[in-house]
Amino acid sequence: MTFPIEQFQKLQTPFYYYDTELLDATLREIHSQIEAHPNYHVHYAVKACTNATVLRHIAQSGLGADCVSGGEIRTCLEAGFPADQVVYAGVGKSDWEINLALEAGIFCFNVESIPELEVINQLAQQKGKVARVAFRINPNVGAHTHANITTGLSENKFGIDMADMERVIVMAQDMTNVEFIGLHFHIGSQLLVMDDYVALCHRINELQDRLEAQGITSVANVNVGGGLGIDYQEPDEHPIPNFKDYFAVFAQYLNLRDGQQLHFELGRAVVGQCGNLVTRVLYVKLAHKQFAIVDAGMTELIRPALYDAYHKVDNLTSHEPEQVYDVVGPICESSDVFVKDYTMPATRRGDLIALRSAGAYGEIMASCYNCRPLPKAYCTEDFK
Repeated sequence: MTFPIEQFQKLQTPFYYYDTELLDATLREIHSQIEAHPNYHVHYAVKACTNATVLRHIAQSGLGADCVSGGEIRTCLEAGFPADQVVYAGVGKSDWEINLALEAGIFCFNVESIPELEVINQLAQQKGKVARVAFRINPNVGAHTHANITTGLSENKFGIDMADMERVIVMAQDMTNVEFIGLHFHIGSQLLVMDDYVALCHRINELQDRLEAQGITSVANVNVGGGLGIDYQEPDEHPIPNFKDYFAVFAQYLNLRDGQQLHFELGRAVVGQCGNLVTRVLYVKLAHKQFAIVDAGMTELIRPALYDAYHKVDNLTSHEPEQVYDVVGPICESSDVFVKDYTMPATRRGDLIALRSAGAYGEIMASCYNCRPLPKAYCTEDFK
């Protein structure tokens, strides 16, 4: 990735920079991999990034949207996503959020509990509408990822237990204001081992066989969630995830029935590599080790503190011999550290630093802790 460093020098740091040319290339690759499968539908997982320009590019590309709040639904509709391509998940949908989705006429609610189903039916009845619902089934499939972003185990808060699947489907079929249209699954995020998805396919096959053995054949849609990871170690070597192998897993291992539609909810894989947090070195402090203290912190990029996540650090302005640093922020927390014992070109006050692969769960999770302002954001088109 190339950066407009001369223009960056004129800007107040820290800020986010999105390479929308890379984003567009990523979107084209997704479409090229599913064009042979007219029953495949990709919904962008909006929680990854809601930057207005990024959302506009994604909406214009033709992807749908996967939302987890009423605010995300409203934001997506304003960005140009068609309501009939919006799916809505989340364990705690409030009444106003459900009503907003009903009024908008979204494609589907991914329902996560029996009480939620009952509330959706009640609110839809009050509006004289029928809500399309898919049930998020917890498949109890483990995933090779951080414990905080695994979602498909029985111990997680998400989804309906497999043992309750038939009962909740029958309940929905007996309700007047909901229409059961499918099953939804999600096992975690930042998944790079395709065997995790193979295991999910096998579990879905088992569940579909179980339903058919009991005479339930009305599963029009299967939603396998998202979670495909990106290469945080070497973003320039793999700027676009391996969508070919990802989609091939489901084509090979998932036994779809005639006419079934397959839905995906990709977030990080769409936007992760196109975003970067650009910060400036405030001080270089030599104590028992060498610290590069920058003006961005966990308030701008919380992933290292929250998940012990790694982001490649590039000094954009120094080409001197390498030294070893802890790259840290200014927040009054000991966890405000981006990387430790990191080798990079000799760094001086005023150098520009890029924290790479920050397009997903970066700007969107920024906070005003320590009364800090939220970071600004720029895109490729801003420098043309």
